Amino acid sequence: MQIDITTLDGEGAGSVDLNETIFGLEPRVDLLQRMVRWQLAKRQAGTHAVKNRSDVNRTRKKLYKQKGTGNARHGAASAPQFRGGGRAFGPVVRSHAHDLPKKVRALALKHALSAKVKDSTLIIIDDVKLAEGKTKALVERFEKMGLSSALIIGGAEVDVNFARAARNIPQIDVLPVQGINVYDILRREKLVLTRAAIYALEARFQ
Repeated sequence: MQIDITTLDGEGAGSVDLNETIFGLEPRVDLLQRMVRWQLAKRQAGTHAVKNRSDVNRTRKKLYKQKGTGNARHGAASAPQFRGGGRAFGPVVRSHAHDLPKKVRALALKHALSAKVKDSTLIIIDDVKLAEGKTKALVERFEKMGLSSALIIGGAEVDVNFARAARNIPQIDVLPVQGINVYDILRREKLVLTRAAIYALEARFQ
């Protein structure tokens, strides 16, 4: 599968042959959904909590005697049915993460990459390097390339000036190739891969 390579200035820079086993699959929505759900659950803080009846600061003295009053039998005022009492069955601090096999995660990434190829929203760029970290100049280049919502994946390290210029642009994410993930790929309209990122991905899945 041949795809043309461009530069930041919109000029041609040859072409690259993409691996069909990584970029040529028929995307499966179920795999992508499982992976996104796994990512979002894994990053959820799970720090929400309430005070149950053992946590509220109320007297433990019995409200009134057990028999003879005609009222229901009650003990401490910290019971959930009383105003100021503890919360019944409220959320507790816990991890929301769940297991997903490593092979499924790897396959989901391949399907996310293939989905971008199928939708013609994958752009291969020669390199992402800037002489100066100026946001204004980079915005002008992105407008020429038609990039308003994109995930840009560099090599093992992203050029400092490029990362500095791009971080102020809304809906533009820049990551090294180690940080590529299904959720960020799908949440942006276009995926931009550098030549180094292509080689790193193909080596990763060998």
